[in-house]
Amino acid sequence: QVLLVESGGGLVQAGGSLRLSCAASGRTFSSYAMGWFRQAPGKEREFVAAISRNAGNTRYADSVKGRFTISRDNAKNTWPLQMNSLKPEDTAVYYCAAVSEPLSTSLVFTQPSFYDYWGQGTQVTVSS
Repeated sequence: QVLLVESGGGLVQAGGSLRLSCAASGRTFSSYAMGWFRQAPGKEREFVAAISRNAGNTRYADSVKGRFTISRDNAKNTWPLQMNSLKPEDTAVYYCAAVSEPLSTSLVFTQPSFYDYWGQGTQVTVSS
């Protein structure tokens, strides 16, 4: 069983920054491809960013491209999401997720259905 725990959410003013982190326990961290999703009230869960198992590829939603950066630290079993130039429309609950042992180490996954494990979510609120 894999346990994912997010941290780093909070309240920030527009234009500010936050750094979310997701810690994984259980199986070998390097076996996973990772992703971040978010869900605002009354909206469906949407893709934010993803990173491949070998960290060679990343993918971002158009709405966050150039402002958010996903990375991974295999030594610490964490993958942070650095969020800069935050906007009120970034307000949502942010979830980290993991794909277990994808066939290719270079694949990134943007659809929630591909992900095997999910964290409980962390609230990010951006005030105007």
